[in-house]
Amino acid sequence: MDERLINEAIAGSREAFAELYGGYKDKLYRYALYRLGSPEDAEDAVSECVLAAWKSIGSLRSSKAFGSWIFRILSNCCASRIKDAISSRENIERVINEGGLHPFGQAPSLAVELAEALDRLSSEDREIVLLSVIAGMNSSETAALTGLPAGTVRSKLSRSLAKMREFLS
Repeated sequence: MDERLINEAIAGSREAFAELYGGYKDKLYRYALYRLGSPEDAEDAVSECVLAAWKSIGSLRSSKAFGSWIFRILSNCCASRIKDAISSRENIERVINEGGLHPFGQAPSLAVELAEALDRLSSEDREIVLLSVIAGMNSSETAALTGLPAGTVRSKLSRSLAKMREFLS
């Protein structure tokens, strides 16, 4: 992302922050959708994240950390919603049954299978898959968010994707 925009946003520029958000909005939404399973909950979590990010952008110490920083905020927003909401599995089934947007962009039966494959992973492994595959983060960025070494992230991602492939085949 453009370091100039990040620095302008840190300095208080709404326009720069809005432009930054524009570059991240799809990834933020997809991450929240996979994590929460409901389009409405995902939209709410992203909105909450963006508001929190705008309020605290001045505390961002390094422009290079913007991507990890905003996803950490979103991860916390999602975690808060999960604590207060019904299980993500039931949200996914509700979305599918209502004929709405399928969270995995696939036919309903495949969406359910993908959700089941994700559910078979530990919460840490699921987080690594979502950050890497959905948010598009590299192993260093994912490591910064999870607190794990980058090599561990790569290993866990590889094993997790293998488990998911095995389940889906």
